[in-house]
Amino acid sequence: MDARLTGGFLSLVAVLTAAGCLISQDELAGTSCQLDAECPESYACVGPEGQRFCEIIYPPRPAASDAGPTDAGVPPTYCADIKPVLDGYCTANCHGPLTNNSGQNDFRLDYYEPDAGQPKGAREMASRIRYRAFEIRTMPPANSPSPSDAQRALLGRWAAVGAPFCDGGTP
Repeated sequence: MDARLTGGFLSLVAVLTAAGCLISQDELAGTSCQLDAECPESYACVGPEGQRFCEIIYPPRPAASDAGPTDAGVPPTYCADIKPVLDGYCTANCHGPLTNNSGQNDFRLDYYEPDAGQPKGAREMASRIRYRAFEIRTMPPANSPSPSDAQRALLGRWAAVGAPFCDGGTP
């Protein structure tokens, strides 16, 4: 192998190794919490009641000015566009009324906003839906039916434009 190519490859390995070491030194992950406000800016409070902890959200939650492609036509709404996707791929298997197999009892995706005493709904989870289903694509988990790329993009855009309910109104 050419010396320049070998040197470049070794430099890349060194940088990636150093970055991996820095990333793995996340001292704040796992800190006990009850609310998102108790976690640093790039973290969310997750887990079942009594066992909640701070988990890093990467990339960080988008700022209002970082809303993504908001000028791509009529914004998707929960009622017309998002609920069918969530029902087909999220609530039927894990995040619905009868099938909470996820271990996440603090939210459900079969409704937009909760009634008194219910866990968070899709509106409050919109940025996490965008991150997990659209950006890093870890939801639904492997070996589960998954939405198409177009459906994932729809979820991401819905969250980016503020997670509107039905025709921009509120429930």
